Amino acid sequence: MKKWMMAAVAAVMLLGAMAASGCGKGAEGAKADDNKVVIYSCLEDFRNDYILDKLKEKFPDYDITLQFVATGNLAAKIKSEGEATEGDIILALQAVYMEQLKDNFADLSSYDTSKYLDELVMDHHKYLIWERFSGCIMTNPKILEEKGLTEPESFEELADPKYKGLVSMPDPKTSSTGFIFYQMLVNDWGEDKALEYFDRLSENVLQFTTSGSGPVSALTQGEAAIGLGITYQPVQQINDGVKMNIRFFEEGAPYDLDGYGMIRGKEEKKAVKDVFDYLYDTLIYEDKDLYSPEQIFKEQSNTIENYPKDIPYGDMTGALDIKEKERLLGEWKY
Repeated sequence: MKKWMMAAVAAVMLLGAMAASGCGKGAEGAKADDNKVVIYSCLEDFRNDYILDKLKEKFPDYDITLQFVATGNLAAKIKSEGEATEGDIILALQAVYMEQLKDNFADLSSYDTSKYLDELVMDHHKYLIWERFSGCIMTNPKILEEKGLTEPESFEELADPKYKGLVSMPDPKTSSTGFIFYQMLVNDWGEDKALEYFDRLSENVLQFTTSGSGPVSALTQGEAAIGLGITYQPVQQINDGVKMNIRFFEEGAPYDLDGYGMIRGKEEKKAVKDVFDYLYDTLIYEDKDLYSPEQIFKEQSNTIENYPKDIPYGDMTGALDIKEKERLLGEWKY
């Protein structure tokens, strides 16, 4: 047999072997890949576990992975990897980062956004809002009573020297919880007045905590009497039998938003689209009923025990502007 004929036969045999073994995306390999869905989530473990269990129950033939990635790490990952990332769906990433990374996300114009509050619909339709969570002033009434103090009625009173060493606030440079209080007061009062206020408030702060959960822990452990934190944190403590109060001042409650979307190009995979649709039409509602009840939909009820209703949201203008956030953080000195 001539050498060129032998080479041709060998090439055909090699291609056949590759197909049989799944190399080069054989039928079985392609099918397995088509059924694989990777979700990167910033939600807490217990919420991720609930969502993953429901997805596996709904789609037993899909290979679904739900991986927790911290907010900053996930934003950096998508910024670095772009559409080449292994993830298919991004879940509950802070909206300021979703906005910054929006060019990496699929167009969601076909999804009905009329159910959302109008102010929470993005004109570009590259992601949807998963949740809103507010900040509140939480107090430990036992410690205040022991100190002979009443609960503060305003941010201004909170800076009164009588509360020296009794206030716990997250550091805006390390915690989005701390930042939303900072940004709301800048919006409401103007930057100069807000910075002057935090100069005075810092004298009362026992510690600027690195995480948003620091203040509620300080109150629970009796280390502080007043904390600036996320509303659902004291609600959980109250429902567990801890005596704690929740207050909102005249300026309202600062808040943040998380979004969800599909990486551009991944929406063409049926499994990814199916999973995303189930998040959109079912699981987002269950998550609101069970864990995160603050209003994002026009028709939405809050059924969680002791969770405040009709929360007076403050002015969060600029919340989706990453450059403004970085500029304000450059002014923070504590």
